[in-house]
Amino acid sequence: MLARSVPKTVLANSARHSSAWFGGVEMGPPDAILGVTEAFKRDTNPKKINLGVGAYRDDQGKPFVLPSVRAAEQAIIDAKLDKEYAGIVGLPDFTANAAKLALGADSPIIAAKRNATVQTISGTGALRVGAEFLGRFFPNKVVYQPAPTWGNHVPVFKYSGVDVKQYRYYDKSTCGFDEKGCLEDIANIPEKSIILLHACAHNPTGVDPTPEQWMKLNEVIKKRNLFVFFDMAYQGFASGDINRDAHAVRYFVEQGHNIVLAQSFAKNMGLYGERVGAFTVVAQDEDEQARVLSQLKILIRPMYSNPPIHGARIASKILGDQQLYGQWLKDVKGMADRIIGMRTQLKDLLAKEGSTRNWNHIVDQIGMFCFTGISPEQVAKLTKEHSIYLTKDGRISVAGISSNNVGYLAHALHQVTK
Repeated sequence: MLARSVPKTVLANSARHSSAWFGGVEMGPPDAILGVTEAFKRDTNPKKINLGVGAYRDDQGKPFVLPSVRAAEQAIIDAKLDKEYAGIVGLPDFTANAAKLALGADSPIIAAKRNATVQTISGTGALRVGAEFLGRFFPNKVVYQPAPTWGNHVPVFKYSGVDVKQYRYYDKSTCGFDEKGCLEDIANIPEKSIILLHACAHNPTGVDPTPEQWMKLNEVIKKRNLFVFFDMAYQGFASGDINRDAHAVRYFVEQGHNIVLAQSFAKNMGLYGERVGAFTVVAQDEDEQARVLSQLKILIRPMYSNPPIHGARIASKILGDQQLYGQWLKDVKGMADRIIGMRTQLKDLLAKEGSTRNWNHIVDQIGMFCFTGISPEQVAKLTKEHSIYLTKDGRISVAGISSNNVGYLAHALHQVTK
């Protein structure tokens, strides 16, 4: 059969018609962090430093795979496991171990079967599942988030049909916690609203309340009858102690708050690309737990059906094996200690540079990120004159600092702030 020729005018009209479907789609703004990394890659200065990356690096500036993760992964490979679906709520061993890590192995909530825990696509997935659940079932669809907060918190809730408002959290004058402003704002939040709290290593400021301040927050939150949503992305990675970093979550549960919790294993296990997370609802009783879990399944099924298994197997193997668990505790403490050590070195070297500025907040803050307190103009000078890349708000990833570049960073910081 001879091929039928199609007139050029028909092809042209067809092309015009098909290309018009998305003609009204506007170009979206670039991701702030991605833009920093792209600019860093283009820079040819051999002394350049990327302080925008939100992933741990070793003292040579290289990605780090935890020894416990290597060992767990090898054990999984040796076991020659299948690749079957995990099920909508994920791997049962993983969800059980994740809940124990967050709430405590001896948690009465777990003993009473009051926790509805599902495996998620890392911390972002946990937040989204939680936001979608609240958007569907919580009567007052407003969440109050700290100012500032992680950039993804806002769209995650907004795209789930939950309005976003803010409460004061960070004090620019001290580069620390605005206790007075925070408590005042929370005291004025309408009753039965949702409040988002960072469990530890607040992102982006690195500023955490003290145990005494958490007590005050609990009192005012309980008085206002607010519903607590915890985001815990850095358990163990903040202080090096998994129990200390889980203090706020466990304390609020002990005080009677039926919280919801998003967990991530990206930072504390270095499982960034494996996307391992969990979402937990602390229910009133076992009956409510069953009903909540049934609705979480219905919500997850059309979203991503079921989660990936490899990273969850690694995390579960580590948490469920005494020897690997002990190794992991050493691994996570080693990462946290390196971050803490870099903070101390940077502060000390700034003093040696002759800086008279108060840099105490560098060591007072905790976790991967540090809010330096420098202005956007000073950030621009750091980048233009010294090839040091960070976000415009002055946030640096301490994981990007090493013994090889901390001296250069201290010198550059002093030059732009003196």
